[in-house]
Amino acid sequence: MDWGKRNRLAQLIQLDGHCLFLPIDHGYFQGPVSKLEEPRKTIEPLLPYADAVFVTRGVLRSSIDPDKAKPIILRVSGGTSMVGKDLAHEGITTSMEEAIRLNAAAVGLSIFVGSHYEHDSLLNLARLVDEGERHGIPVMAVTAVGKELEKRGVRYLALCCRIAAELGASVVKTYWCEGFEKVVEGCPVPVVMAGGPKVDTNLEVFEFVYDGMQKGAVGVNLGRNIWQDEHPVAMIRAIRSIIHENATPHKAQELYDGIRNSKP
Repeated sequence: MDWGKRNRLAQLIQLDGHCLFLPIDHGYFQGPVSKLEEPRKTIEPLLPYADAVFVTRGVLRSSIDPDKAKPIILRVSGGTSMVGKDLAHEGITTSMEEAIRLNAAAVGLSIFVGSHYEHDSLLNLARLVDEGERHGIPVMAVTAVGKELEKRGVRYLALCCRIAAELGASVVKTYWCEGFEKVVEGCPVPVVMAGGPKVDTNLEVFEFVYDGMQKGAVGVNLGRNIWQDEHPVAMIRAIRSIIHENATPHKAQELYDGIRNSKP
């Protein structure tokens, strides 16, 4: 691996081998998501606690100051929306030259295994890896399911992650699921967790994050579980304690409650 690529990965995955990525790219297909209507206002208090930010070039330029930025994972796929016919029909929307111009530490795109556009999205990944290798930029593959949330089971996610790794992804983002260790064991590159199942309490979020870390994930790429929380700074700090301090779910809950209750 070239020095440049190793250096970029080192910016993302910290010395302890773990990472907390903050995705704020949801608007590229969902529009102004609740609590992310004004990206700058949402993310500024959270940046000190994130290891990297997953973002589109438009929001990066408009909402993150260059002198306050964390390492950037640039979202480079898109072309579909929630009101369109098929979320899986994505293409590459941002060139590698643009990623270099924006000093991205990595680029990321979605793959849609098992969809009508599986072939297209996997070839998008393969082509992006070729470009990334040429310029020393890692690629993060996101195992997306579009609107078919029921796909988020261990057999499907293990298949997706292994295919992404086989095509050259440096990091794979996937959903937490029961039996998550099987997903990680079958993927020869680092795995980061997206959100798990819909839950009712913060403790349940802390529990699936902790479980995934114990079963081999290197970190998380969590957005809505953080910035849609009523106390987002408390939430990101609590999750960070699990990622980087091996805090238990109950210790994370205690930290969350302490930060929340300390506000005047």
